[in-house]
Parts: sequence; C-alpha cells; structure tokens
Amino acid sequence: MTGPLISPRELRDLLARDDDAVTVLDVRYRLGGPPGAQQYAAGHVPGASYVDLDTELAAPPGEGGRHPLPAPADFEAAMRRAGVRADRPVVVYDDWSGHAAARCWWLLRHHGHDDVRVLDGGWSAWLAEDGAVAVETSAAESSEPGDFTAQPGRMPAVEADQVLDVPVLVDARAPERYRGEAEPVDPVAGHIPGAVNVPTTTNLRADGRFRSPEEIRALYAAAGVTGEEDVAVYCGSGVTAAHDVLALELAGIPAALYPGSWSGWITDPTRPVERG
Repeated sequence: MTGPLISPRELRDLLARDDDAVTVLDVRYRLGGPPGAQQYAAGHVPGASYVDLDTELAAPPGEGGRHPLPAPADFEAAMRRAGVRADRPVVVYDDWSGHAAARCWWLLRHHGHDDVRVLDGGWSAWLAEDGAVAVETSAAESSEPGDFTAQPGRMPAVEADQVLDVPVLVDARAPERYRGEAEPVDPVAGHIPGAVNVPTTTNLRADGRFRSPEEIRALYAAAGVTGEEDVAVYCGSGVTAAHDVLALELAGIPAALYPGSWSGWITDPTRPVERG
C-alpha cells in the first residue's frame, strides 16, 4: 500500500489474500450520535477490532481540551488490545467522513507506526462496493494481542504557547464556527487570531471520498496554504483537524497538529480570541 488512503477494493483484495495481511480498526463515532460499539456489533469489516475514540484515542477532558492526546502507555495498551503489530499494516475506518479514522491514523503515525491507511469513503463506501459484513458482539476479534510499542514524536505537533508563532495556522471547523457566528459545542465562540479557515468538508467530494491531490492543493492554496511556510491545523478538540492534516499529506504539504485545539485554547481566558 502507498499513501494515507486505501480503497474498499484494495482492502477487500488484501483480506481475500490473507486474513493476517492487515489489522483493521473500526473507530466509528459521531458527536452526539449512537455509540460506535453498537454499530460495530451490528456489522463491521470482517476481522476488524473496535476502538473507542473517547476512551482509547483521547485522554479525559481538561486543560488540554475536550479530546487531549492519550498518554503513550494508554494508547499503546489500546492498540495492543486491538491487535496492532509493528510489522503489519493497519487500516482504519469510520462512518463520520473519515474524521475519527484520521485521528487514529495520526495517532498511530505519531506514535511510530508508518504503515497506516484510512479507508477512503469509510463504512458506507465498503457497503456500496459489496464488502463483506461480519456480525459479532465482541469489540475485539483479535485472537492474540499486538506488539505495538508507542514512540511518540514522529508527527509534528504544536502546543498552545507555540500556536501564535506558526506562519500558517488552519482552522478546520465549519465557517460559522470559525467566524464566531455559532458555537454549538464550546462555551466561547471565535477563532485563534491569524488563522485561516479550511473546513474538513473541503477535502471531500460529494460521494464522501477524498479529492485528488491536485484539487486539494488548489483549494488550500486559495486560503494561502501552499507549503512554502510551516503549517499547523486545529479544530474544536483536535479530532477533525487530523482530517486536514491527512488531506495536506495527500497534497504533499506537511502540517503539524495542535491537539488542544479551540476547546483547549479557551481554557485560558487570557488567550486572544478573534471573530469575523
């Protein structure tokens, strides 16, 4: 496999050749939606293990925002439970336009696993292309635990005290949240001063799959994101921002993640807020 994405057909072919050729992680999640574990139990990609975003891909909420990065030891334990191995590729999918899957992709890459792909189009694309569906009640099908060792630092990240120094800061939220016209989740509306807005919806075609690298480069360039200067991305809680990081990787533009994002930024009332 090459690149950060894999198509349903490519995944189907991999699984058909060898059940042990790839580790599949189901990270279905929707903010305010039905629990992903219930969706997993109702049907999932054969051999997939379920990973919970709130408890395994994030630490408890606090000064670091609504979804702080998990402690490396906790993330390592979660990935081992899910059967992740250092020598085996990983494919991650969700049913939330790739947002949760991108978070897991970023975390695995950040903690040292270099062979990770997001299923392009997610669960709906898998079903649309007649992918097989398994139904079990266990949230982890792996017959044996993985051996993944977390070694954080492989993907760039910035903290709150560095954010204002980033030459190009991207806000991945919806435009109305960026402008401060509406804030349905966090207690303060607005954005970090100097940030430009490139919503994650920009990254996808109408069918829910990622745009081509050429299209992504052009759309980001229109917002001043060209890769000529360092780039960092944030969102509401550090989850959907990983979607922009993944899209920028497709376009050949490296970008750092600000994990605390807006929900972490506003925990300190002395930090500046911009609207409009």
